[in-house]
Amino acid sequence: MIDGKRVLALVPARRGSKGLPMKNIRLLHGKPLLAWPIEAASGSTLVDRVVISTEDPEFAAIAQRAGADAPFLRPAELANDTAPSIGFILHALDTLEAAGDAYDYLVLLEPTSPLTETSDVDAALRQLHARRNEADAIVGVSALVSTHPAFAVRENPDGLIEPFSAPTFGQLPRRQDIEPLYALDGSLYISDVDTIRREKGFCHQRTLPYVTPRFKSFEVDDLVDFICIEALLAQRELVSATNA
Repeated sequence: MIDGKRVLALVPARRGSKGLPMKNIRLLHGKPLLAWPIEAASGSTLVDRVVISTEDPEFAAIAQRAGADAPFLRPAELANDTAPSIGFILHALDTLEAAGDAYDYLVLLEPTSPLTETSDVDAALRQLHARRNEADAIVGVSALVSTHPAFAVRENPDGLIEPFSAPTFGQLPRRQDIEPLYALDGSLYISDVDTIRREKGFCHQRTLPYVTPRFKSFEVDDLVDFICIEALLAQRELVSATNA
């Protein structure tokens, strides 16, 4: 709870995954992937309840062992590849509210971003709450550096590369001179509940950025991502100190 406002943390974990089958319960550094966001949310002094949204009883049981509540199962039609995220979000909010359990803020933490920490959840919530006069949501973003569009190239009709945003390679900007740009990194999403019901999403004209260090922007989409994140976790203290 923050200034009397109740906070729900929702962790989505459906069974289906094409890039890495059963990834949400695959062991990452000794723990199921879905346990990482559950533990991050459970450690927050601002989060009132942590709930798993899944259509699978096995996943629900694993989530409960990690510290989440599983008061419902997600309908199958909200757990397929094409179902939009807002479907399971509204299902969770509506189901809990019907049981007399309503919230003011929603924190969405996805298992695919296991490097998000309790400190991130607390800091982002406080940033949003402090700026409610101008914002209704906050989402994780990370800086574009090597992938900044200023350095993009394309293949010309002769099969050779040329700059996309400058006449010649000699006219490309220096890295320190480029306009800072960011990418949505999936690390966290937080919104006022009334606003997400109205906007049907987290990103709109009243959304703040929560800037994360590069190492926290890694997401698990396939086995390569999983291996990279395992390596980061093995050196977490060193990586964190470098990015402090």
